[in-house]
Amino acid sequence: MARIKINIPQDFIFKTTIPVRITDLNYGNHLANDRVLSLVHEARVQFLNHFGWNEMNIGGAGMIMADVAVEYKNQAFYHDALEFSISVGDFTRVSFDLFYQITCGEKLIAKVKTGMVTFDYATNKVVEVPEIVKNILKNDFDTNKTI
Repeated sequence: MARIKINIPQDFIFKTTIPVRITDLNYGNHLANDRVLSLVHEARVQFLNHFGWNEMNIGGAGMIMADVAVEYKNQAFYHDALEFSISVGDFTRVSFDLFYQITCGEKLIAKVKTGMVTFDYATNKVVEVPEIVKNILKNDFDTNKTI
């Protein structure tokens, strides 16, 4: 069976730490697979907030998730401090990918990719990635600047 392989650009432009909560555990007493996506959402919101943005307004456009891929590597447990390192890539006219490397200390927990499409919620249509978003994210990404 073919497995998903995510190649994460190592030029991280943002890092945040989020602890595993008791509500993030499953019956196996470790981080539940579905909760990884919730924690990625929290990391993405913190990433956007750093630039003064939110999912409804990134430089004048909203954003919507078009796809997601998760490559699970190791378990995480209650109270583990997960570090989310985020990089950006694969820009198109109307989209870009966010990559998340999730670690706990030296242990790789998961690699995640979310395909984000810029979207106008008022007209319910896909729109171009705003120039300011491309300029900020590409410049930070191209200069290997960690925020």
